Amino acid sequence: MTWADQHARTDILHTILDRAARNPADARLFDDIPELDRLFGGREGVLLALRHRWENHLSVKLDHALAEGKSAVEIFLELSAEQPALRAVLDAYDTDQLYQRPRTRALAR
Repeated sequence: MTWADQHARTDILHTILDRAARNPADARLFDDIPELDRLFGGREGVLLALRHRWENHLSVKLDHALAEGKSAVEIFLELSAEQPALRAVLDAYDTDQLYQRPRTRALAR
């Protein structure tokens, strides 16, 4: 993957999150985005990348939570408040099954 492709992937994720901030359940959330299929293999790939992003952020926050004496629930709620559009997309689409079988192409290389 080239740097241009990596930047294009990031731009696509930002576009999805910007749209989701307005309406995460919009059926057109993934429509009319150039290169989405090539760079992510379709909508499922984008959802996997977003779920992967959530899991990374949550993992880091949980590591820090141990030192601060916070619970996992507190950290989940804190991250949900920090990234409401991301959480809304993950809540609107069932990413649990997708995340159990991640496709290599969907995750950043």
